[in-house]
Amino acid sequence: MTEQPAAISEAESRVMEVLWQQSPQTSEEIVALLAGPTGWHEKTIRTLLNRLLGKGAVGAQKDGRRYLYSPRLRREDWQQQESRSLLDRVFGGKVAPLLAHFSQHENLTARDVAELRKLIEAIEKKRR
Repeated sequence: MTEQPAAISEAESRVMEVLWQQSPQTSEEIVALLAGPTGWHEKTIRTLLNRLLGKGAVGAQKDGRRYLYSPRLRREDWQQQESRSLLDRVFGGKVAPLLAHFSQHENLTARDVAELRKLIEAIEKKRR
């Protein structure tokens, strides 16, 4: 049985995004990439990084006097966990109400609808 990855907060996911895009990185590099766009202080970013280390979502390897950080949690696993959590919490674990919600409350483009049709066709083909 696979262990469920620890839940990560929205703020922690911003740190993960930096590491998913390129790793390994030092804490200084992570701070430099996040401080400007988020407005977070260095201490905040380092705290988030330490939380992710504690959760096992990030690993650290000593490199001289510094550490290099890399993601241990794959983006795909996180996306799976987050999407399942959203479905369960908001839509009773069912996909159809989610799609109905978006079709009624969002402006789906013709391209969005075409992509949804392709997905449904792929699902039907897989079931045959």
